[in-house]
Amino acid sequence: MLRIAVPNKGMLAETANEMLQEAGYRGRGDSRELVAIDPINDVEFFYLRPRDIATYVGSGVLDAGITGRDFLLNTESAAKEVRALDFGDSTFRFAGPAGEFTDVSQLQGKRVATSYTGLLGSWFARAGIEAELVPLEGAVESAIRLGVADAVADVVSTGGTLRKAGLEVFGPVILESTAVLISTPEKEHAARRLLGRLDGVLVARRYAIMDYDIESSKLDAALAITPGFQSPTISPLRDSDWVAVRSMVPQNELNQVMDRLQDAGAKAIIVTALQAVRM
Repeated sequence: MLRIAVPNKGMLAETANEMLQEAGYRGRGDSRELVAIDPINDVEFFYLRPRDIATYVGSGVLDAGITGRDFLLNTESAAKEVRALDFGDSTFRFAGPAGEFTDVSQLQGKRVATSYTGLLGSWFARAGIEAELVPLEGAVESAIRLGVADAVADVVSTGGTLRKAGLEVFGPVILESTAVLISTPEKEHAARRLLGRLDGVLVARRYAIMDYDIESSKLDAALAITPGFQSPTISPLRDSDWVAVRSMVPQNELNQVMDRLQDAGAKAIIVTALQAVRM
């Protein structure tokens, strides 16, 4: 039975569970459950704190897990990123009192509060900066006002929380984080089906099926607009001067593609959402 770690709460939890459901798995029915078994798919789900998942997977106790890239890199776990999952995006940045810092070199000898001491310690080591790390579990933006730090390093989504605390972002981006599927080289083969299903969900979210009719004489121009994932499907129609085309089109280009096809002479342009895909 495949053993998978899933975030139990926080910004990653809801979307991770939705993605697993779209991939055909049955998770927990109650948010208080810590373990859920899906006998049809021969999978056991363990609901854990996102920052602990890499430790469990890296130890080999669990076969795979979904967590944030920031949490993975903050540990010394043997777990590795297998696939980015396109949700839970965030940026890890430095912040300090407005107008006080302009460059990261100014942190030399300063106190920097963070919930990511492993990640930040490695970054400072590569940058050749010696700073005192102040480990905190949350609300690091209060550390400066309370006098325990000179600057902070934290995950930033919009920056609104930092601005409310009178702080501003400075210096380079430490890390661009996103939700990732993780495993270890020894366990990755066991999670191959899970990976295939999640890949299918990602493709289904990124693409839609577009059908349209086009005169044969205009087909080449239309295919240049809709080249498809690998190649479009072209079918003859009762009117021998026309053909039907089916092609996969990126979701974020649907309306632009429809406009271009209409200008090229296409008729009966229809878009169908994808539910599940295996490529």
